Amino acid sequence: MSDKISNDKAAINFIRHQINDDLSANLHKSIQTRFPPEPNGYLHIGHAKSICLNFGLAEDYNGKCNLRFDDTNPAKEDLAFVESIKNDLHWLGFDWDGKIHYSSDYFSKFYECAIKLINKDLAYVCFLTAEETREYRGTLKQVGKNSPYRNTSKQENLQLLEQMKAGKFSEGECVLRAKIDMASKFMCLRDPTMYRIRFDKHHQTGNEWRIYPLYDFAHCISDAIEGVTHSLCTLEFQDNRRLYDWILENLDEFNRPDRPHQYEFSRLNLEYTLMSKRKLQQLVQDNLVSGWDDPRLPTISGLRRRGYTADSIRDFVDRIGISKVDSMTDMAILESSIRDDLNSIAPRTMGVIDPIKVIIENYPEQQIETLQAPIHPQNEALGKRQIYFSKELYIDRADFAQKAPNNKFKRLAIDKEVRLRNAYIIKATSFDTDFDGNITTVYADYDAQTLGKNPADGRKVKGVIHFVEASKALTAEFRLYDRLFSLENPGKNAHFEQLINPKSLVTAFGVVEPNMQNAKAQQAYQFEREGYFCRDNQDENGSLVFNKTVGLRDTWAERD
Repeated sequence: MSDKISNDKAAINFIRHQINDDLSANLHKSIQTRFPPEPNGYLHIGHAKSICLNFGLAEDYNGKCNLRFDDTNPAKEDLAFVESIKNDLHWLGFDWDGKIHYSSDYFSKFYECAIKLINKDLAYVCFLTAEETREYRGTLKQVGKNSPYRNTSKQENLQLLEQMKAGKFSEGECVLRAKIDMASKFMCLRDPTMYRIRFDKHHQTGNEWRIYPLYDFAHCISDAIEGVTHSLCTLEFQDNRRLYDWILENLDEFNRPDRPHQYEFSRLNLEYTLMSKRKLQQLVQDNLVSGWDDPRLPTISGLRRRGYTADSIRDFVDRIGISKVDSMTDMAILESSIRDDLNSIAPRTMGVIDPIKVIIENYPEQQIETLQAPIHPQNEALGKRQIYFSKELYIDRADFAQKAPNNKFKRLAIDKEVRLRNAYIIKATSFDTDFDGNITTVYADYDAQTLGKNPADGRKVKGVIHFVEASKALTAEFRLYDRLFSLENPGKNAHFEQLINPKSLVTAFGVVEPNMQNAKAQQAYQFEREGYFCRDNQDENGSLVFNKTVGLRDTWAERD
């Protein structure tokens, strides 16, 4: 593949245009990107957009993409998150170039850079409290004012930084700040903090360090050390690009024509869910969901457990594209991606989620008939599966009505015929109810001459419903997942946890075909007429638990 590519993506993606221009101008011989997650939680689908962008560009341009953990805040980080991120990347189909990098690999270099900035009179140790610092910083309408510690001598600042490093000050007592411009219209340039004191044990460096750099200071230097050419981030870091440039321009060894440059794109905002790792963590910690891999969450592990495929997530990212315009993405686009993928690959089967019994009165006692049904109607190469038919069957409660409500009703009703999928035509004759009036059993007759063909007398039967033969049916738990929140943009509400959709998880107990006993965890199936499901990867004791991935069509917009 040539260094510069031209395709449909390049025509619509401003980042690809930038890369093409840089390569044409010989600013870079090849490109290098990076994916820099902080290991303080699980990745979500918003990260998948960044992953596909960074790794995809490196692949398309024969470049490299690093995995670098932004581990500069030991108070919130954990090795378990490191492992989950690595697993998610591999599951999505990507691999990083060379070894895994950590910001902590460069702690000594960051400290050296801090000393160089102090020697240039571009950094100082400040003892203002957090509240005083906010007051001194000013507002968008009011310029800030200089810290009383801003003119401390270089020599004293060097000594104070060394004392910070040695743990001589308490947490929050002082910080190292860049000396830029307290009157800047950009808040990020009003003497931002570069180092703060933390006494937490670090998962990579142990207790070696007592001071840790902030992201804005560490990130650009890490990029420069690793040879990153295009540092891609979301729009909330747009103003911070000025600080990114300021730091590299004032560190002589990194102030080169081919140094890294930052480019911003819009983050993913998805309807009816949250894209804030902090808020997702709150849901987990408050036990409002079952964990980071709860299938209602937009985490990669949650989507995987729900039955989403890596192909569908990559397709979704392609569909929404890369732009500089923040917007809310319709959940239906994500659901369409998984629906399109599973439609072509998911084996078919039948499951009855809310079963009622049907007794075929004119069918022979004790007889069980073995029938054939396609594993996939559009892929004959997958072959057939065995289904069974007998005097007693299960159908879904919603597929029977005492009286058809209108002429368009295509399900079973008294004196109305339907075809049982891949089997016979039946006609309901009567039914039983319990003391509360709930239907428990439907009685019907079958037409023995209609297996695989229409009635001989030419009558038309339009309705088709699914069923499971009773004697061989397996009991299964169905977890019916829906949108986690009832409002389109719950993150705007301070009490978002109160907006959880009470029907985001509905559990039902029904029956499935006997061949589902050997269903593999995470294997996708289309339960005919119900939707796409996968066997849960955490079901216990061999029990059958199926998670609903998505319905056969989008019904959310049809609801009240």
